[in-house]
Amino acid sequence: MMGGYELTKHAKQRMEARRISIEALGAALWFGPMVYLRGAVIFALGRKEARRWASHAVDLSEYEGVQVVCSHDAQVLTVYRSHNFRRLRPRCRAPIHRRSYFRKRRARG
Repeated sequence: MMGGYELTKHAKQRMEARRISIEALGAALWFGPMVYLRGAVIFALGRKEARRWASHAVDLSEYEGVQVVCSHDAQVLTVYRSHNFRRLRPRCRAPIHRRSYFRKRRARG
């Protein structure tokens, strides 16, 4: 159990295979921002967080790029290291085309 989160067997295996320490997991859970994305909760440590916490004498440079995927029932599903944070942005909805919108409106009324 780490900070109220329970590690799944898969997460333990991935941490060992990817050589991510329990300290890195704890740092991501404690200092990383929380993002709700596609049915999961993701904690991620990037350069911004490392710089922000460096001013408070917390060295997170060793843990940059660690991302932790958790379920809503407080289980750590997997842990990986990636410096690509684009996947953590929410997806945009498809644009509404004005022509199709007005066609539907005219047909109704």
